[in-house]
Formats: sequence, structure tokens, C-alpha cells
Amino acid sequence: MWLTDWLNGLPPMWIYLLIPLAPLAGALVAGLGGWALRGKAHRAPIAGVTVAFLLSLYVLYRVMHGITYYGDVYTWGILGHLRVSVGFDIDSLTAVMLVVVTFVSLCVHVYTIGYMHGDPGYARFFSYIALFTFSMLMLVMANSFLQLFFGWEAVGLVSYLLIGFWFARESANQASLKAFIVNRVGDFGFLVGIAAIYHYCGSLDYRTVFARIPDLAGQTFSLVPGHPWSVLTWIAILLFVGAMGKSAQVPLHVWLPESMEGPTPISALIHAATMVTAGIFMVARMSAIYEQSATALTVILLVGAITALFMGLVGLVQNDIKRIIAYSTLSQLGYMTAALGVSAFSAAIFHLMTHAFFKALLFLAAGSVIHAMANEQDIRKMGGLRRYMPVTYVTFLIGSLALAGIPPLAGFFSKDLIIEAVSASQLPGARLAECMLVAGALVTGLYTFRMFFLVFHGRPRMDEQTRSHLHESPWVITVPLAVLAVPAVASGWIFFSPVGLGHFLASSLTIRPSLNSVAEAAAQWHGSMAAFVADGLGGWTFWLAVLGIALAFYFYVLRDGLPASLQTILAPAVWILRWKYGFDAFNQAVLVRGVLLLGRRFWHWGDEKVIDGLVVNGTAQGVGRAALSWRRLQTGYIYHYAFVMIIGLILFMTYFMIWRG
Repeated sequence: MWLTDWLNGLPPMWIYLLIPLAPLAGALVAGLGGWALRGKAHRAPIAGVTVAFLLSLYVLYRVMHGITYYGDVYTWGILGHLRVSVGFDIDSLTAVMLVVVTFVSLCVHVYTIGYMHGDPGYARFFSYIALFTFSMLMLVMANSFLQLFFGWEAVGLVSYLLIGFWFARESANQASLKAFIVNRVGDFGFLVGIAAIYHYCGSLDYRTVFARIPDLAGQTFSLVPGHPWSVLTWIAILLFVGAMGKSAQVPLHVWLPESMEGPTPISALIHAATMVTAGIFMVARMSAIYEQSATALTVILLVGAITALFMGLVGLVQNDIKRIIAYSTLSQLGYMTAALGVSAFSAAIFHLMTHAFFKALLFLAAGSVIHAMANEQDIRKMGGLRRYMPVTYVTFLIGSLALAGIPPLAGFFSKDLIIEAVSASQLPGARLAECMLVAGALVTGLYTFRMFFLVFHGRPRMDEQTRSHLHESPWVITVPLAVLAVPAVASGWIFFSPVGLGHFLASSLTIRPSLNSVAEAAAQWHGSMAAFVADGLGGWTFWLAVLGIALAFYFYVLRDGLPASLQTILAPAVWILRWKYGFDAFNQAVLVRGVLLLGRRFWHWGDEKVIDGLVVNGTAQGVGRAALSWRRLQTGYIYHYAFVMIIGLILFMTYFMIWRG
């Protein structure tokens, strides 16, 4: 009580400022003083993130009691009519995101103490992940598009540093560059969308822009004469291109599986609650824009559904434990994106929240397995680990069941709510999207428990030396697993109504009644959670997930793998999935080689021929030739100079007599 009273006595601005600045201070201490702190470099970042988490809980408490905030902290600069300010938008959506981001980040920070112990870059890693948390918090708390873009680019930059943290590995360097470049593609569209907003609205402030959106509803522009385009549709699609990059939607998904080259803690942080959820949060925050364009919503719906199904299928043929979970992240982000496409913004944020808990749990549990297996990540070389790692086994099972959508775990509530919302939508393509999302439930259950059974059940397949050293991870690793397991179990039914159905988020979202698919779905089961569970247990989604688990058990526990005949039949499909539908091959053959070829052409013709040959060397050669020509006039003979003077005098007199006379 005394703490609450003390916080109530502080100016609200101090509290809001401390939330992002505390992790930033921890990052600076670890980064600048890590050489002296060494093994104690984790203290400042963990303290900073702990302060941010506790204050986020307090902010959530205030928002639940109707205390919100919107305003600028200070003006950074003024450029013409553009006023560049740093400020905060503290509402229900922000409060939920703050708690999720700081909670998962705190668990990852604590886990990192054990996982990165002894690494030469120990202090540098803690500095990076605290800076990553600061960047995400600035993005979430922004009250303007410019500050949003700052946080957006900051998480991209720090993710580059974290993915390539082990820079001595060539694969890590390539993965970090790939993530950075692919995100720049999406960010170009995002930046153009922000520029269009400023052009049409004359401001980058959220409230000012949202207030002017209805005036743009019927406004068009023409890139080609006679073919008008909706201004808001193009703004919405351009912003979504940025979300496709950050939240790894097809075809800008290729960077995310490669990001597994980074240490496991950052895999958990990037894939659970921070970078990849930035696009989902942004679209939800911009609901006022997206609700004005059914075309943009349809595009979002279909992109999300395609990502959810087809990226899940790729996960079936992966053997790296972290890459399987990475492809499951792609698939679950597809579910969130599909929810955004049918205006189920609250369902998307609900799944973002539950997914953050069980996906962070799965990644950290996978890290525990990798730690025990002496950095081995191939699930074909594991097996039988449940005897050696009981805590990791139980927590991994909880995360797997939540991911597969088995009640009463969190994933069941959020995933089924999304499918119910898509089913209730009347947008074009909603039926196709629903079929893909339902089929995705079977795929999710199959690839998740293929991984689970190959890792923890069956005969041990590791070498004898690795097997002799198998043991449960230390408490600094297992405690975060146990902590994350609690919301992975309970967050679904606790936050189903306030977050999932949007009661708590209603003031932060703009939803047209005719597009409110969550409300339409809730009407079918009268908004009752018990009715929702009963409906879910009788639906296709649940039983397909169970079928996927049963198939995984049959093939990878009872049969010890797929029969040879089935492998032969499925060989073409397996080849396509291992080829990843050719996205990487296309990028390498067309984009990478095309850019290199274009660069060589520019170098040869532009640099060698034009700049060096014509401008630089050409100028020098021209001056030399001119000098050789003009030097012939300097003969040294007096009569030559006299003759030139006479000729000049005659020409001068002729000019005055004829033209001036």
C-alpha cells in the first residue's frame, strides 16, 4: 500500500519516462562499464528491466481505473510546419503491451545469466538486450508516427547486432545482414506510408491524424490518368508492408528462420514479445485507418492465412529445434495477421499476449535442451531426455500444448477466437482463409509434437559422451521456465473477456460495427467463456490439433519414424518444403545476383567510363590537349605578336564601324 501511495504522489510523467529509461540506463552501464563489471554486468540491465516491469504493472493498474495519458514530453525540433516531439500515448493497448514486453524481457534477462555464463561477450549481450527492450518500449509508448518510426528502426538495428552477436561465425553475419536488408525493404513502404500521412493530414501526431481520417475516406489520387486509387487504401497497404517485414509475413518472412543464428535468449525475445509483434501492434494501433479500407483488410487477411498454413508446413521438415519453433512463430504471426484482416484487433492482441508467454517458454526450454546437449540442436540426435531433464520436460510440454491449442491452456482460447472471428467475417476470401487456418491447427499439432517426442521420448540417439553429461539445467535457467509456464496455462481464461473480446481495449481500438467479427462470433455463443469452450471442443480446430498430436505419437514414438513407403510417396512434397517454396532460391538468383550484376554495370559504365574516364581523366586530358594547342601561339617571335595585334586592331575597328556606326 505504501508503494502505491508513494507512486501516486509522483508526477505521472516521471513514471512514464522511467519505464523506457530504466532499461536504457542498464544498457549504458553494462555497455560502457562491462569491462570492469565482468561477471556482474547483468545487474544493471536486470535492475532496469525490473523497474520497467513493476512500473508497467502500476500503469496497467491506473489504466484499469480510467487514468490514461496523452501528451508530449519535450519538443526535439521544428522543421517548417513539422513539430518533432517525443511523447507518450498511455491507454489500455499500451498498458497491455508494456506488461507483456517487460515481463518476457525480465524472464529472458534472468535466463541469460545461466545461458551466457562464461561467454566473452557477456556484458555486451546484456547491454544489447536491455537496449532492445528500450527500443520496443519507445515504439509501444509513442504518440506520433515519427517516434513510432524511431522505435521501429531501433529494434531493427539492435536485432542486427543480436543476431550477429557471435560475429566470428560467417553464418551469423549473413543472417544478421539478411534480417537487416529484408526489414529495410518493408521499412521503405512503411516510411512512404508515413510520408503520405503527413502529406494528406499535415501532421504526424496520432490524434490529429486519426481525427482527419474520415475526411480522407472518399479521397483518391491517380498514378495513371483515368485510374483513381483510394488514398486510405494505399496508405494502409504501405504501412502494412512495414508490418510484413517486422512481423515476417510472406514474402518478407525469409529473415526470421535465419535469425536462429543468434543466442537462444535473443531468439526468445525477438520471436515472443518484441520485434516480430511490432507489426501486429502497429496495425492494431492504426485501426482507425484500416477500418476505412475493406481492400486493405482483405489483403491482410489473405497474407496472414497463407503465412499461417504454408510456414507451418515448412516446420514439418525441419530438424533444428530452434528453426522448428521459428517456423511456428511465422505460423502464429499469420494467425494474428489474419485476425487483423477481419477487424478482430482485440483477438490479435490477445493471441499476441498468449503467444508471447508460451513461445518464450518454448524457446527458453529449447535453450535448456541445447545447453544440456553441449550445443547440439538437431532433434534427430536427441531422444529420451525426459529422464534427465524433468523440469524442462514439463515446461516444454506445457508450451507445446499451448501452441497446439489444447484446452485449458492459453493458446486454445486465443487461436480459437481468431478462427471464430474469421468464420464470422463477410470479407471476400474469408472462407478460404478460414479453411487455411483450420488446416493449420492439424499442422501445428503435428510439427510441435514431432519435435517434442523426438526430443524427450523414444530411445536416446546422442553419442555416449554427451549422454554421460546430461543433467537438468541450473536454477537460473529453470526458474524463468517455471515462471513463464504459469501465464502459458492461465492467461487464456483470465484475459479472454477483457482482452480477447475487447472490453478492456475498446477505448484504444476503432472498429466499424459492420466489420466487428469478434462481436458477431461472440453473439453465437452469447459471450460466455463456458459456451466458447464447449463450442471449441466440438469444432474442427480442436480435433484436428488432437489428430496432429496422435499422428506425431504414432509415427515418432510407436513407429520410430515414417515408414519407407510413406517417405517415398511424400518425397516431392518434402522436397518442396525443404526448398522453402523457392523464396530463398529466388531471392538469391534474381535479387542478390541482379543487384550484384546491376552494381557491376554501374561500376563499369558509371564509375570507370563516366566518372573516371570522362569526368576525372577526361577533364585532365582535355586540359592537356587544349594546352598543347594553345602553346603553339606562344612562338616567342616579335613580328608574330605584332601581326596578331594588327589583326586584332583591324577586327576591333571593323566591329565599331559596321555594327556600331
